[in-house]
Amino acid sequence: MITPVKKVNRLFMLALAPFVGLILCMLLIRPPLDPGDFIHSGLAEENVTPRTQAISQELAGAKEAAVQTSSSIKRTTQLYNQTTSTMSTLVQKATVQAARPETIYNQRISSKLGVPFERIDSDRLTIELYRVNPGPYKGYAMKIKLKDPTAMKMALDSEPGRSETTMQAVKRSGAIAGINAGGFADSGGKRYPLSTTVMDGKYVNGFQASFKDLFFVGLDDAGKLVGGKFFDKSSLDRLQPQFGATFVPVLLQNGQKTVIPAKWKVSPKRAPRTVIGNYKDDQLLIIVVDGYNEGGSSGATLEELQGRLYKLGVVDAYNLDGGGSSSLIVNNRVVNNPSDGSLRPVPTHFLFYK
Repeated sequence: MITPVKKVNRLFMLALAPFVGLILCMLLIRPPLDPGDFIHSGLAEENVTPRTQAISQELAGAKEAAVQTSSSIKRTTQLYNQTTSTMSTLVQKATVQAARPETIYNQRISSKLGVPFERIDSDRLTIELYRVNPGPYKGYAMKIKLKDPTAMKMALDSEPGRSETTMQAVKRSGAIAGINAGGFADSGGKRYPLSTTVMDGKYVNGFQASFKDLFFVGLDDAGKLVGGKFFDKSSLDRLQPQFGATFVPVLLQNGQKTVIPAKWKVSPKRAPRTVIGNYKDDQLLIIVVDGYNEGGSSGATLEELQGRLYKLGVVDAYNLDGGGSSSLIVNNRVVNNPSDGSLRPVPTHFLFYK
């Protein structure tokens, strides 16, 4: 039997059932939040939607610009790398092409000299030694390429009148090679350099104008051979010689033979000789001729050496002191055969440094 109380309870249960079901549905099934819910809650849709769309468009545009910029940077980088590689290749080819004339010219020189029997190569210079055996005389040729102007210097003792052999000068200064240089005058048991002499860019005993057949030969600050006859100091000063010595006579100038004075053709006719010259690319050529005495019966004549130098393509050439003074030192050994039987002490020497 249903009591009145139970009836009331059933009535309340039936009345509350929909609300309980709704609460359970809300708890069990939670839909995602929609921005539209907030729009309806208080913000006007017509104000928010255009702004949202504008921001979306700006973001899309920025993204597209970033993609394009990244692609452009990538293309530019690739183009830069390709251009750099191409330019590097062009520079290498240009360097090789620029060196070809010099290489070809040097090959022509060497082909006339023969095959070197000794070679010295360093960052400062290249030396090649050849034998000279044309028939009437025998000797040695030393071709020198100065890569550094300071690789050639002149030795002159600081004490006036003092002399030394080329070997002594080479060892004292640590040179790799050396030859005798200018002439000298004996006085009071001492030997003094002949006429105009320059050391370290300064005149040793002042400038003396060229007279008779004397000439000056030396090296300027750029490592180029300078020489000739100078009748006033300003003419020589313009060449800025760093060092140099004097002797007789000039053999070649500007690729042409000069007139050899008659007395130098026979006094002596043949003799040991030392000559120095330069090619048009500023390489130096030194020839040292052997002879067993200074009596005029052995060695070479100046005309023979002049002709030899001319055929070898030398541009300027000068006869240095000869006879017993002729000496050629390479790697601490005497290459030539001094006519005195031993090296003669002289005041000046041209030295070369490795």
